[in-house]
Amino acid sequence: MAALKYAGMDDTDSEDELPPGWEERSTKDGWVYYANHDEMKTQWEHPKTGKKKRCAGDLPYGWEQETDDKGQVFYVDHINKRTTYFDPRQAFTVEDVVVKPKRYDGNTAALEILQGRDLSDKVVLITGGNSGIGFETAKSFALHGAQVILACRNLSRARKAIGLIQQEWHKARVEAMMCDLASLRGVREFSEAFKAKNIPLHILVCNAAVCTQPWRLTEDGLESTFQICHLGHFLLLQCLQDVLRRSAPARVVVVSSESHRFTDLVDSCGKVDLDLLSPSQSSYWSMLAYNRAKLCNVLFSTELHRRLSPHGVSCNAVHPGNMMYTSLHRSWWLMTLLFTLARPFTKSMICPINTTRRMSWRWGEAASRRGGGCGSQGDESRGGVRPAAVQDHDERGKDDDEQALM
Repeated sequence: MAALKYAGMDDTDSEDELPPGWEERSTKDGWVYYANHDEMKTQWEHPKTGKKKRCAGDLPYGWEQETDDKGQVFYVDHINKRTTYFDPRQAFTVEDVVVKPKRYDGNTAALEILQGRDLSDKVVLITGGNSGIGFETAKSFALHGAQVILACRNLSRARKAIGLIQQEWHKARVEAMMCDLASLRGVREFSEAFKAKNIPLHILVCNAAVCTQPWRLTEDGLESTFQICHLGHFLLLQCLQDVLRRSAPARVVVVSSESHRFTDLVDSCGKVDLDLLSPSQSSYWSMLAYNRAKLCNVLFSTELHRRLSPHGVSCNAVHPGNMMYTSLHRSWWLMTLLFTLARPFTKSMICPINTTRRMSWRWGEAASRRGGGCGSQGDESRGGVRPAAVQDHDERGKDDDEQALM
């Protein structure tokens, strides 16, 4: 302390507070240095503690780093519409030590998952991304710099969704492409159009779905719930798997449902009955058809991971949350009533999408090492649950299904 007093550095309340004449600055890559205006010199060590620091993570959500005409770096806060030469990360500087990964649970908001992530070099494809969980997922990816493509049947609604995202950040890179999962021909045409762009594909979120639909056949002669929820995505993955392999490391997230537990695909003799997947009108029940499609999602995700993980492509099936209030239930008034009554007791829209992003961003690495999984509802510390027809999963997880194909 005597040395500090002699140097004029003992008149501050905190050891981290800078003495008069000193200023804390940061480099473009986040390292903190200190400028002494009296002696016109700079140094990496704090003048009192002697410690070196760096800014924690990337820029906060909504901030962007730019350079002025003189070559000086400044920072733009797009949320509050202001600029500053002060690096906002300096408020969260840490010593140069290894930071332990954060744990998440069912109440974690989406923006907490991607906080500090720079996805500007990623291309994300989301089916049914113009509403509900698909829209929230697309928005969060886009606001963190990713190039997002919405694969939707209704391009008018998709363009409205893009407008809403770009209202929050005018530089968001979002576009819409026509993809009708109820048409196998339409899926192939979409795949060819995507390949023609000659861009990579790092994250594919198979999100689109329908539920409680009346019985109808698609142009391919298949029951619509099964084709939209599962078979369309199955074909989409078959068409794009070469792009995913070239883009490795890549992720596939299949949005399934906890309801996959409440059905099976076997007959009375215990053999798989493929006729159950596309039943006749007389034996059709909408919820059972949905459950079977979601079971197919889980089985498909498991096998896809087994085949593609050696090539750097991981795949997970997720369950974002029970009774989420989205447009998924819009086709049946009774289901709409049940979802409305349950709404005060279920997750908000900003919570279930953290599952999709956590699986696509963070858990991809773990899945590549341990095997694909089906997420279960609840905290990671409680462990995963095993799908009813798949007993070889050991990936921990999270929560439910969703999304209407618009």
